[in-house]
Amino acid sequence: MAGSKAIHPDFGYFLNFKDKNLINLFCDLRSFMLELYPAANELLYHTHALTTVFSLSEKLSDSYCMIPIYNNHLNLGFNKGTLLKDPQQLLTGTGNLIRHIPVKHPDNYRNEAVKALISEAIALVVNDMEKPAKLAGQTISKIKRK
Repeated sequence: MAGSKAIHPDFGYFLNFKDKNLINLFCDLRSFMLELYPAANELLYHTHALTTVFSLSEKLSDSYCMIPIYNNHLNLGFNKGTLLKDPQQLLTGTGNLIRHIPVKHPDNYRNEAVKALISEAIALVVNDMEKPAKLAGQTISKIKRK
């Protein structure tokens, strides 16, 4: 995992409660995402799912993808998934905007079709951004540990 960065301790605390296979899959998917766009900021949340959000700025509104980790599975989510060209019909979901790819194995995301979706998702955010980003390549934890 060349170029990967450490997982934030707030996130790691909750991640360690997950199944080892799920942790390994998450770590590989996260590394893949950071390899594709190293300048992405990671916004970390723990609500109904433990989630890392990839954003072009420090704002959630400038995010393009997310990895929510549930009890028994994880997804690669696209914040504007309904706006993406998806000729291979990889994206699932019924929301007004968000779509996701269910992830069970690295083959689900380590491919050219997913790279194209991610590139298009980034381009959508770049076109919609109101202000240039103040931060790049940072991790911003929104997680409260008790």
